[in-house]
Amino acid sequence: MLTEKQLREIKQLQEVCEQDGGFQLKLNYDMLENREEARVEDFFHYEGNLLVGFLGSYNFGNKVELCGMVHPDFRRRGIFSSLLKVGLEEAMKHDIQTILLNAPTESLTAKAFLKTVPCTFAVAEYQMKWHQKDLINDDSVIVRPSVSKEDWDAEIKLEISGFGMSEKQAQEMQKNISEQSSDQKIIIEVEGRIAGKMRVSELNGEAWIYGFAVYPELRGKGIGRKALSKVVIMEQQKGLPVFLEVEAKNAHALRLYESCGFKTYHSQDYYKYNQ
Repeated sequence: MLTEKQLREIKQLQEVCEQDGGFQLKLNYDMLENREEARVEDFFHYEGNLLVGFLGSYNFGNKVELCGMVHPDFRRRGIFSSLLKVGLEEAMKHDIQTILLNAPTESLTAKAFLKTVPCTFAVAEYQMKWHQKDLINDDSVIVRPSVSKEDWDAEIKLEISGFGMSEKQAQEMQKNISEQSSDQKIIIEVEGRIAGKMRVSELNGEAWIYGFAVYPELRGKGIGRKALSKVVIMEQQKGLPVFLEVEAKNAHALRLYESCGFKTYHSQDYYKYNQ
């Protein structure tokens, strides 16, 4: 588990790097604040008492994402190369199929560094924020907390069908979320039947939507749009801005989010590490 001091140091370093580069780093604070004790996922480099380099490892079932930063005054000293080396070594100890290196699209220093690493561009991801728009609160779709064994089993199936995980990986991810995360797990219901699921993280005065999936046979019926609208309305009533992320290649999801009032404000690039 990271200490309050470590989390504060990471945020301070992030602010320096983002101000210098004019981009936003994706450091997944909801995950940083709920780390597994048995797994090494965070790597630090200090100069004296100052944190100048950090790399975070983020496990998503069958893949790991790595994202990090180095203070502008301490670059070109091999610090990030060293952090990445140990991060990759640790990731390879686990049952991982894919290692993705994450960099903000606008970061020129990251792109220059990645040219020295055996990796290939995989996908771009848009970060989207909801802007005021009239939404219909349709009672034909119900969103409710995940509470039962039936809900758990449905979440596993939706991770498999929606995100390509194996059953073992989906089970492990759901276990970690349930035990270590404060995310709200939400079930989507239509006519008494489970149709989909999502998670909502409320952290630092923001609401983020993750893991949004509808069963394949129920897609294209407006269920996702109605469920998303209900959740956005719920979070807006709490006074929270609402955010989500979507892969650029997922045109259907992108259109859905845009139709509900979400607009892209940043993007992240992911590169597949060639082991």
